[in-house]
Amino acid sequence: MKGAAPANRIDWVDYAKGFCIVMVVMMHSTLGVEQAAGREGWMHAAVAFAKPFRMPDFFLISGLFLARVIDRDWRDYLDKKVVHFAYFYVLWVTIQFAFKAPMFASEMGWRGVGFAYVEAFIEPFGTLWFIYLLPIFFVAVKLTRNVPWPVVWLVGAALEIAHISTGWTVIDEFTSRFVYFYTGYIFATRIFALAARVQDKPMQALGALAVWAIFNGMLVMGGYGDRPFVSLGLGLVGAGAVVTVAALIAMSDVFKPLRYCGQNSIVIYLAFFLPMALTRMVLLKTGIITDLGTVSLLVTAAGVMGALVWYWSVRGTPLRILFERPAWARLKSARGPVLQPAE
Repeated sequence: MKGAAPANRIDWVDYAKGFCIVMVVMMHSTLGVEQAAGREGWMHAAVAFAKPFRMPDFFLISGLFLARVIDRDWRDYLDKKVVHFAYFYVLWVTIQFAFKAPMFASEMGWRGVGFAYVEAFIEPFGTLWFIYLLPIFFVAVKLTRNVPWPVVWLVGAALEIAHISTGWTVIDEFTSRFVYFYTGYIFATRIFALAARVQDKPMQALGALAVWAIFNGMLVMGGYGDRPFVSLGLGLVGAGAVVTVAALIAMSDVFKPLRYCGQNSIVIYLAFFLPMALTRMVLLKTGIITDLGTVSLLVTAAGVMGALVWYWSVRGTPLRILFERPAWARLKSARGPVLQPAE
C-alpha cells in the first residue's frame, strides 16, 4: 500500500496545503483576537468547525511523499527530514523570542527570559510546535519501517483514542497526530486515487462533501468532536474531505493564489506570527472596525499576506536564509543547491 507520487508537484496537494495553512493562521488569528477582546466573533464557528480535521490533514499531507525517501541512508535522511526543520526551528524560535523578550522580561525578568529560551528546545515554543514535531515523526516512521504497517497504525490509532494529556507538547501532540502522518505515508496511493476519482466524478464528490459538512458540524456543535473514537473518525474523514475539496478546486485556476500559499506553506507558518500580532493590536486598539469576526478575518489575511511579503522582500538578499537553509547548515555538503527552501 505504500506509494509515492510523481516527482513533479501535484496541484491538488498544493491546494490542500494552502487550505490547511490558511486554516491554521485563521485559528491563531481568531482565538488571539477573541482572547484580547474578551468575547467571541462569528469567525469562532468556522474555527470550531475546522478543529477536528485542521491539523490531522496537515500531518496526513506531510506524510504523503515519505515513501520516496524512507529507504535513503540515515545521513541523507536526517539531513532532509531532521536537520532541515531543526535549522528553521532554531532560527525562528530565536526571532520570535527577540520580538517577545521585552514583554517576557516585564513578567519574569531577563533571567527568566533566558530560561524560557532554553526551555523552548525541550518544550516547543508557541506556533512552532508543528515543525518541531515533524522530524520526530520522520524518525519514528523510519525506525519502524520494518514493522508490519497494521501494527504501527493500530498503535497510532490507540494513542489518539487514549487522548493522552501530560502537559508536554511533544508527548501530547505525538500521541494525537502520529496516526494521521502515518496514514498519509501508508495510504498515499489510495489518497491519490481518491483525488483522481473526485476529479472524475465531481458532482458525486460535492454531494459527499455536503453530507460530511452536515455530519461534522452536528458533532462539533453537539460537543462530541473531542470524544474518543469520534475525534479519530472526524480527523480521518475530515482529512479525506480536504483532499476532496483540494482535488475539486484544482480543476480550475480560480483559486490559484491558494495553491501559491500551499507551495509556500512553511514560509507562511514560520512568519505569520508578527504581521498577525501587529494587525491585531492596531485593529483592536484603534477600534476602526467593531465587528470582531471581521477583525479576525482581516488579521488572518494580514498574517498570510504579511508572511509572504516578508518572504518576497528578502529573496535575492543575504536575509534569504530566513526561508532557505544555507549550505553550512547541511549534513551533506557539496552537491545540490547552496540554499534549500523551507518547503
